[in-house]
Amino acid sequence: MFHASDFPGRNTGQTRPGFEIGLSFSLSSVSTFHQTEWHNMAIYIRLIVTVTMFLQVTVSTIAVGAEPIDIVNRLELFVDSHLISGMDGDVGRQLIRPEPQEVVLETGEPWEGNTSGYYTVFQDGGTYRMIYRGWRHDEKMKAVHKEVTCYAESKDGIHWTKPNLGLFEWNGSKDNNIVWLGPGTHNFTAFRDANPAAPAEENYKAFGGVGSFGGGLVPFTSPDCVHWTLGQEKPVITNGAFDSQNLAFWDTDRGEYRAYWRYFGDGVRAIRTATSKDFMHWENEADLTYSEGTPNEHLYTNAIQKYFRAPHLFVGFPTRYEPKSQQVEPILMTSRDGVLFQRYAEAVIPRTAPRDRNHNRSNYMVWGMFQLPGKPNEISVYGTENYYESTPGRVRRFVYRVDGFVALRGGIGGGNVLTKPLRYKGQRLLLNYVVNAGGALTVEVLDNAGQVIGRSGTLSGDAVDAPVVWEQKPALDEGIIRLRFTIRNADVYSMQFK
Repeated sequence: MFHASDFPGRNTGQTRPGFEIGLSFSLSSVSTFHQTEWHNMAIYIRLIVTVTMFLQVTVSTIAVGAEPIDIVNRLELFVDSHLISGMDGDVGRQLIRPEPQEVVLETGEPWEGNTSGYYTVFQDGGTYRMIYRGWRHDEKMKAVHKEVTCYAESKDGIHWTKPNLGLFEWNGSKDNNIVWLGPGTHNFTAFRDANPAAPAEENYKAFGGVGSFGGGLVPFTSPDCVHWTLGQEKPVITNGAFDSQNLAFWDTDRGEYRAYWRYFGDGVRAIRTATSKDFMHWENEADLTYSEGTPNEHLYTNAIQKYFRAPHLFVGFPTRYEPKSQQVEPILMTSRDGVLFQRYAEAVIPRTAPRDRNHNRSNYMVWGMFQLPGKPNEISVYGTENYYESTPGRVRRFVYRVDGFVALRGGIGGGNVLTKPLRYKGQRLLLNYVVNAGGALTVEVLDNAGQVIGRSGTLSGDAVDAPVVWEQKPALDEGIIRLRFTIRNADVYSMQFK
């Protein structure tokens, strides 16, 4: 007697629909068969069923895996596994650290100090704006003066000025850059409202909060980022723990406001989110989740924003906090829905980076990033340093390669990266890549059946948004394809069809 479970390659611990068939025979019931004839029949039946199983599994696998991802002609970064079907060889995703540059701001004014923080930077036409908290503590870590909200601006993102605004008196003078002196100054976090329906008197919005309002976030509005009005004293978000930089922004890709703030969950400082159509009424509250295997760690601030070159992507630089040492360092996380994030373990700005970062809370990432004038291939981000020390706190600029948060990196041995099926539109494929000395990069285009229909020449050098030159030119226009990258001693950061 034999069964389908005896067939070669079958996993008896699994069940495949249609395979549990009644293949059970007894020699006594087929006594008219010669033993040799029976043996041949068994082989024949095994062959038929094995082939049928293989075809069903193959078709099923293709059907499940063949659902294409709609990328059309949007810019795609390789910050997660969303586009990747598989990798083999010496290749993988590599976190990239930004390069340290100059100090752009020091907080040495009497109303500022060594615990100034929660910086926000954003572009507003030809002006770069900064909102931050001014505060100072003595050597015993006791506050010397109350917290204030300050304003600075720049034309190039490097040289910042603190205008004398004449709005609030400090030690008998209004010659200062203070824009808010009321409740909410501890974590006043502002943004330029990109909502096309926002009235002119509310071009800028902010959240502030904590104790003054009974625990929660209250809204502020401004026509010019300088003159601020408290929207209401009743908090609009209350479900959390708000002693952090809590933020919001208009999500241009989804047409709604998105907020991120601190709460405590599973014994650690964590991040919660919600959405709103009017900035006043918030819904869809959700705790952030992370890809499988992500450790449960304290995350102090979140610095989440939409990536301006690819607004379907959320990019965050949460600050990992170590309670024992009270030291912090920013890490990278990315998301495609604003809730489920891919989080990288390695710090993007380590505590060993320049300078005075290896202290209590001395290494936060500023919320915001820029592509500065005359620097089209760079992204500028900012980090804080020298917190709680006897000298003023500082803000330093760091530089990423454009789209360069994470790379598909091929090592010396080289390897292959195969994408999932992609529904695209465009006649050219543009790549952002660096090929090091002795390295190589090639790209193949595969049709839906897995056949190669296009092959590039060997790419070399350093290029951003460079069109691929083909040896075997594919007939690109629109449809469904896969891409296969062969990468050796090279990095690939992003791609786009145009």
